[in-house]
Amino acid sequence: MNLDYNVIYSANRKTLTITVERDRSIVVKAPAGTQPEKIRQVVESRKQWLYEKTHHAQKYQPLLHPPGKELVNGESLLYLGRSYRLELVDEDGDIQFANSLFLVPKSKAEDRGNVFKDWYIQKAKEKILPRVELYAQRLGVEFNQAKITDSKYRWGSCTPNDNVIFNWRLVKAPMFVIDYVVVHELAHLLEPNHTPRFWNIIGAQVATLEKAKQWLKEHGEMLEQTL
Repeated sequence: MNLDYNVIYSANRKTLTITVERDRSIVVKAPAGTQPEKIRQVVESRKQWLYEKTHHAQKYQPLLHPPGKELVNGESLLYLGRSYRLELVDEDGDIQFANSLFLVPKSKAEDRGNVFKDWYIQKAKEKILPRVELYAQRLGVEFNQAKITDSKYRWGSCTPNDNVIFNWRLVKAPMFVIDYVVVHELAHLLEPNHTPRFWNIIGAQVATLEKAKQWLKEHGEMLEQTL
């Protein structure tokens, strides 16, 4: 059984880690200067674990990339776990969210997804970043920077230089799911690997841990939907 993998070298990294992304690709993160043979040996030693992860029937489904929605009256969009109706309006300006409606200027209709991407990114900063501050205090950890990015394969990540990064699409999910992803990444500052201790740290902060994991398994593809 041959396993293809990508290697990312970092001068700041002290340990070698292996992850399986949502698209089933294997990524090895290694300290700069690590010999390829050393990496190959570590991958070989975890071959059974990697096989199970890359063939997991639920957690690592190929992304379905649902068809894009239409920018028309009556269409619905996700925000914080709920669907809200979209209504085109004559007024110029920015998208507004009021009275459980997305009010979209007709003049922006040609921009389609770009308009909502900017809106979602701004809301992600408003909703997710304060949760990072809150849970960092509760966990007693310090991070370098918290960022909202356009990641294709992860809801969140924790970098070797202690940055915590979150996918803007996560703001479409319910708050209990957002909290789970936030705590998941911050917990890596205490425990780099997915050990029982790691999951205990998360469980102590997020009572809905299993519910959140199940929500992402069942509905994660919806967060990928574009307009």
